[in-house]
Amino acid sequence: METVLIVEDDPALLTGLKDNFAYKGYKVLTAADGEKGLDAALNAKPDLILLDLMLPKINGYEICRLIRQEGLEMPIIMLTAKSEESDVVLGLNIGADDYVTKPFSINELLARAAAFLRRARKADTEDVIEFRDLRLDRAAHRLFRAGTEIELSPKEFNLLLYFVEKTGRALTRDEILNAVWGYDCIVTSRSVDRFVTTLRNKIEPDPANPVFIHTVRQVGYRFEPN
Repeated sequence: METVLIVEDDPALLTGLKDNFAYKGYKVLTAADGEKGLDAALNAKPDLILLDLMLPKINGYEICRLIRQEGLEMPIIMLTAKSEESDVVLGLNIGADDYVTKPFSINELLARAAAFLRRARKADTEDVIEFRDLRLDRAAHRLFRAGTEIELSPKEFNLLLYFVEKTGRALTRDEILNAVWGYDCIVTSRSVDRFVTTLRNKIEPDPANPVFIHTVRQVGYRFEPN
């Protein structure tokens, strides 16, 4: 049984989320303020966290930052009433995996949570990852389509691998730069866009209408294998 921690200070929303996730078979932990939420995250180490941003005592941004600082990698989905670009980007930059803006569909949230948990289960066990007609060999650093190798530069392979490992997550350009190019590398966010264009030309059935690497408006990119 996988454990979901819900940190939310709205009692009605907290109860609704708890009931829906429990109904789906998850073990559910709850916290109504940031201090208790952080304590539960660090001690219980749940499989997934639903994290409100505007919380008493400690806000969601700080909770997320401290969780990642401790080296914990469980998926974190932010729950926010704010839709401004700066709020979303800040949360993603400090380690959140995705966000939903209130009001949201509970069925959509349950589906996103299930997808993140499924990917987390598989992430550490697969050296070969297949999506549609593509086969990514992580150990050999090679990509194949229907048995034919697609030539990728080392940077293109690392970019694709990062996308695959972060499947379903909305990734900012800065986050991609830091992960693929490194914090000390002097490049700009335009480098990400150029490499994404090149990668799309190599892996997308129709690069003008991508099915794998989606643009997330005002944020960056999201990789979806199906």
